[in-house]
Amino acid sequence: MSQLRPTLHEQHSSNTKALWFIVSFLVIAIVGLLYIKWWPYYQKGMLAADTHSIGTSILGDQSSATLSWKSAWDYAQVYFSSVWKAAILGILLGSLVQVLLPTQWLLKWLGKTSFGSTFIGGLASVPGMMCTCCSAPVAVGLRKKNVSVGAALAFWIGNPTINPATLVFMTFVLSWKFTLIRLFFGLILTFGISYLANRFVKDKQPVDIDQIITDTEPTGNFLSRWLKSLGSMVLYIVPAYVLSVLLIGAARVWLFPQVDSSTNGLIAIVIFAIAGMLFVIPTAAEIPIIQTFMSLGLGGGPAAALLLTLPAISLPSLILVAKSFPKRVLLFVVASVVILGVISGLVGMVLL
Repeated sequence: MSQLRPTLHEQHSSNTKALWFIVSFLVIAIVGLLYIKWWPYYQKGMLAADTHSIGTSILGDQSSATLSWKSAWDYAQVYFSSVWKAAILGILLGSLVQVLLPTQWLLKWLGKTSFGSTFIGGLASVPGMMCTCCSAPVAVGLRKKNVSVGAALAFWIGNPTINPATLVFMTFVLSWKFTLIRLFFGLILTFGISYLANRFVKDKQPVDIDQIITDTEPTGNFLSRWLKSLGSMVLYIVPAYVLSVLLIGAARVWLFPQVDSSTNGLIAIVIFAIAGMLFVIPTAAEIPIIQTFMSLGLGGGPAAALLLTLPAISLPSLILVAKSFPKRVLLFVVASVVILGVISGLVGMVLL
């Protein structure tokens, strides 16, 4: 009995420490989201209700856009001025996931290839309300803790696609029909496609959770572990992020054709679905983009395709998570986003 007491005491101390780590992570996340997302979005929601607008299109005047580094730099400036706070929060949370959240706790809820883990991952994305690039570092952090592909994907994709603030803005600015289309296909993408992505993982052998916990047992003090995690994330994510946004900003003149009253039909839907999948935008920027395009004559079909594919993923976000997911999984996600975008466009042709 005397030999058992130290073991029980150590276990209790470890559980208490883990609880404090979880609480600390939640406090940091809540404070950060309140300042960067929740309060600004509340104010933007009031603006949308009063004016039926949340601002101008981030694409600017497409008729004057050219394929040049100036065009790339101009777009990057506008884009990063909108997302830099959320990007910093995403990197911070992505690093803290790896050092504050206990491996055993994460694997219990998010480590399985079951629909339950995928559902929890998607549900956890709802309060985040981040764009696809800002949620990518957190998804990377989750994968480094051996969270399942489905759960990490659901968190990553769910942030932009089932963002409740965006759905509210959309209802006020566009219409409830747009909101229903986005919600329906967003749920399929977040929970259905993410769950099916587990099937594209090569190694389907049973996971030895005890061994994973042992292999990922923290060594060193908290500060050194966090700085190491943060440093490795910044060194990879920031350069890749900036360069890919510059690239896609320069190419936007090719991605989005000139819009007029004839821009409709299946071919236009496919073009805009692919363009939307590749292009990168801040949270909710798809709303003024669609609003502007439709004022120029864009049909309901291509607009509905953009409605899903613009926020879901982007070339920069795919680059950010490329090392964290198997290539076949990301190819499946890309194809799924485009296909669902086309189907969303076909629905939009009928309903909008």
